[in-house]
Amino acid sequence: MTPEELSLAIRSVLDKLISQGAIAVELPDEVRVERPKSREHGDWATNVALQLGKKAGMNPRAFAELVQGELSALDGIESVEIAGPGFMNIRLAAGAAGELAKTIVEAGDVYGTGETLKGQRINLEFVSANPTGPIHLGGTRWAAVGDSLARILTAQGAEVTREYYFNDHGNQIDRFARSLLASAKGEAAPEDGYGGQYIHDIAAAVTAQKPDILESEDPQEEFRARGVDLMFAEIRNSLHDFGVDFDVYFHENSLFEEGAVEKALEELKGSGKLYFNDGAWWLRSTEFGDDKDRVVIKSDGNAAYIGGDIAYARNKFERGFTTSIYMLGADHHGYVARLKAAAAALGYNPDGIEVLIGQMVNLVKDGTPVRMSKRAGTVVTLEDLVEIVGVDAARYSLARYSTDSNIDIDLDLLQQQTNENPVFYVQYAHARSRQAARNAEASGVVRGELDATQLVSEWDNDLLAALAQFPAMVSAAAEFREPHRVARYLESLAGTYHRWYGNSRIAPLAGEEITAQNQARLWLNDATAQVLKSGLSLLGVSAPERM
Repeated sequence: MTPEELSLAIRSVLDKLISQGAIAVELPDEVRVERPKSREHGDWATNVALQLGKKAGMNPRAFAELVQGELSALDGIESVEIAGPGFMNIRLAAGAAGELAKTIVEAGDVYGTGETLKGQRINLEFVSANPTGPIHLGGTRWAAVGDSLARILTAQGAEVTREYYFNDHGNQIDRFARSLLASAKGEAAPEDGYGGQYIHDIAAAVTAQKPDILESEDPQEEFRARGVDLMFAEIRNSLHDFGVDFDVYFHENSLFEEGAVEKALEELKGSGKLYFNDGAWWLRSTEFGDDKDRVVIKSDGNAAYIGGDIAYARNKFERGFTTSIYMLGADHHGYVARLKAAAAALGYNPDGIEVLIGQMVNLVKDGTPVRMSKRAGTVVTLEDLVEIVGVDAARYSLARYSTDSNIDIDLDLLQQQTNENPVFYVQYAHARSRQAARNAEASGVVRGELDATQLVSEWDNDLLAALAQFPAMVSAAAEFREPHRVARYLESLAGTYHRWYGNSRIAPLAGEEITAQNQARLWLNDATAQVLKSGLSLLGVSAPERM
């Protein structure tokens, strides 16, 4: 019996009591069941009596007694004990917990998915690095976290669009073009320009495309157009090799070329949401929760950066997204209130805008910070990290921390094949489970009919309990936008599996007969393999068959 099945069983009992007139209360969407702190108290616990008792005009313990009587009579429930003011500790019948192994194996990749976000259309914008250089570590973190979050949201039924906001409008592109032109001329980079070997590589590639480019009417514009295309093609290839592909590449410049920025700002002027002061137009963003009003049209008549943000937010709402999640860098804290204010000023629900802020990433090797890239010069890039530790270790290590925390990535640790290396620890658990299955097959053990009463040891119970928590964990990771919950769960599950493996024989010793217990343990072994594989897949990390 899974936690979800137990939750539905409790709800059915509550529905029955309501129909009988024994209680009168509005039921929550979900009845929560959790593992008790001490396994001596049972397999599962619920505080539903505390939650609903007073609302039903009853003492919570008396409410619990009504539920206890009905719930104890259900198949698969061994006992229901009431503790304290109304907690209910539930013990499953022998074998009821073990049936979970069969449920997982037969469900396959579906186990752990849900429909909590069904009907939601989510626009998830992440990375969005300027096309003026390779992706640095901050963007690499968002690539790992953003793609993992997209997978998790999809697993909960959401329709997710991965979107890259292509920043091809503004001064940074001018500086990039000037830097390429200077390189082609053999000159030093402009004072405000970009350095690094990649600038020389792209300048050489552009010159190879058009050998007479320096004699053209506007060589800087030629370098702008061709250089941006080459740089962005390289960014896309790097992301693809990292396992990250986008559904939409949205060009910032299109908002200006198509008049979307001008249209949105004129509408805000007409509605009084913009006001004129000191030669500039200001958004009344303080009326919508921002800490100060924002300049939207500067005194020179050009739109400030927020002008594009306003038009872009409207574009997302007009495309029918119920939620737009922006994943931004550590220096973008002010954008949270700013973007919500922009949505509200346009007449949209600001709750449809969510902003996640990612903190800094530092690489450490031999105990010393790694600060320079051979190619980019001033920053360490996605390619640098992958070259050292590989895609799996890079993605896993970046996704296993909460985005609101700074992280130090120990490159030496990630190259070790030891239990201290978290990605190795989890991947090895999967590989070990597959080897165990191969060994069982070689010994003649097949799953056959499951006798779940064979899975009652301390180690069996611990592993079944861990597997049972996978769907709720995925749901929580989606709800709170926290992919790191998946990594931490996998590490805990891997530890539980390794302990189970050390205390539970699947294949019989030479000369021993194959028993129902051998078969049952193979079911549990294969169920663990499935959950490890599914969890790693949510992080975009491979589940090796052998290591």
